[in-house]
Amino acid sequence: MGQVLRLVRRLPKDSRPYYAKYARENFVNYRDADANDTQFLDELFLRAYNHSLWVLNKYSVDESAADKLKEICCG
Repeated sequence: MGQVLRLVRRLPKDSRPYYAKYARENFVNYRDADANDTQFLDELFLRAYNHSLWVLNKYSVDESAADKLKEICCG
């Protein structure tokens, strides 16, 4: 979650609260996910990464900002 919130800091100030809240809510929604269900977790991480890229592109933030998140989510 920390890496996602770091990416939120790169967004325009007026959009940061929305995306920070969105990220936190999503982590809360999946906190009870089965840690042994690797397929589900892989899909969840991939969705988080892809959504992060979409948001960065929406605000014209360089995608390379998400390289660390890509390492975490996509191996």
